[in-house]
Amino acid sequence: RGFPAQTSHLLAHRRVITEENSREPPPPSIQHSARMTCEIQTLETNFDGIIIHWYKQKEGEAPGRLLFVSGRKVTVESGFDANRYMAEGNSVQKQCILTIKDVIPDDAATYYCAYWDPHLWSTWIKYFGTGTKLIVSGKKHENQTTYVCLIEKFYPEVIRVKWTDDEKEVTDNVVKGDTWQSTKEDKYSIASWLTVPAENEEKNYYCKYEHEEEKASLSTQEITKSFPRKSNSVCVMVPK
Repeated sequence: RGFPAQTSHLLAHRRVITEENSREPPPPSIQHSARMTCEIQTLETNFDGIIIHWYKQKEGEAPGRLLFVSGRKVTVESGFDANRYMAEGNSVQKQCILTIKDVIPDDAATYYCAYWDPHLWSTWIKYFGTGTKLIVSGKKHENQTTYVCLIEKFYPEVIRVKWTDDEKEVTDNVVKGDTWQSTKEDKYSIASWLTVPAENEEKNYYCKYEHEEEKASLSTQEITKSFPRKSNSVCVMVPK
């Protein structure tokens, strides 16, 4: 028996750029960063002595090491821009956090953390995390509104997600991501994006999903009722 999609989120990201007759230079483009957390489950008391590795795996390719952390020193592998990657450890919470600055479409991949841990009989075992999938949209969204529908914690992985308006299914400017495992309970997540022109921002759209356990629908208008519209805003809604 499968698990239903227990939580869903609908996010709206709106970026509106207006042109005026002015001699002032245009504002700089907005840069985004991605942040991933690796929890280290070890009995080793000297956390700073653990060497933590981060791997990047593009779809259809073998994973390659991005960097490793030894003590408080971060070594980025050749072929990667060292100025864009930062890793820092938290010895209290036993975590290592990877930050990717100025995210670009080529950063889309699954990222894994790994570390060597002492085991019985003085042997060492290398443990890998379940992975974090980074999805990057390469489209510019000037004078547009982008809605992101995130569906989490469902099993099995087969699920159908679609966008509709009040009349029919919407297929233009829709990006559908692949399912990925986001928890240790072997449950899955999926995300889908809808981009609409700014003049249609008051129109009502629905993110609908069908899973063997249930069907559900989220309305973009529910966001506007709960959150005021602001430029460069991100809104999250969790249905009951």
